[in-house]
Amino acid sequence: MRLQDRIAIVTGGGSGFGEGIARKFVAEGAKVIVADRDAAGGERVAASLGANARAVVVDVSKAADVKAMVEAALWHFGGLDTLVNNAGVGHLPQPLEGLAEDEFDRIVAVNMKAIYLAAREIVPIMKAAQRGVILNMASTAGVSPRPRLAWYNASKGWVITATRAMAVELAPFGIRVVALNPVAGETPMLKTFMGEDTPEMRAKFLATIPIGRFSTPEDLGNAACFLCSDEASMITGVAMEVDGGRCI
Repeated sequence: MRLQDRIAIVTGGGSGFGEGIARKFVAEGAKVIVADRDAAGGERVAASLGANARAVVVDVSKAADVKAMVEAALWHFGGLDTLVNNAGVGHLPQPLEGLAEDEFDRIVAVNMKAIYLAAREIVPIMKAAQRGVILNMASTAGVSPRPRLAWYNASKGWVITATRAMAVELAPFGIRVVALNPVAGETPMLKTFMGEDTPEMRAKFLATIPIGRFSTPEDLGNAACFLCSDEASMITGVAMEVDGGRCI
């Protein structure tokens, strides 16, 4: 019960890595707002987790939705001390000059602006309490970029830098800020990264991962649980790779 009595928001919690994190957090004693723009996915996860989870429909790129998400945590559970900015989008592999402007804007809005919007609502609450943890989902793409995914890579590099900047500024207030760098995983985004989900493409991706498998939601749940627990009380500003050795 490493997260006993913690109150957390997990964005993108209705599937993939977010679902794995939400499940681990509840198993370790936390109360969790499962925030997702997919109402059915969020409700499915929250319902399976019982009284310690609530689903909230949120578009993390919209300020009003983010504000309502935070208010839901305060209403349902009476507080908020942990935020997992997991929601993210990618783009199909293509030459960097070929990405449509609206797709670029969506990547900026969901992968980057959403972290700003959430911080604007949540940091004052954490400062008042003099405690809190913010975990941002970055990626190995921000450390070791793959070709033809330039703007996704760049957005995740931004997340890593934002995590470090937030960590330095918020440390005096008792707030830790950390990130995770997963490699491609068995999530709905996998097909986007590969362009097509075929045995040949999977083999090509797996050949770049020394451990020889993709990240799983359980892998990210375990890592997030550690970083958000008191066991990691001296850790801030890190972007921990959960990548089977891909970035070595």
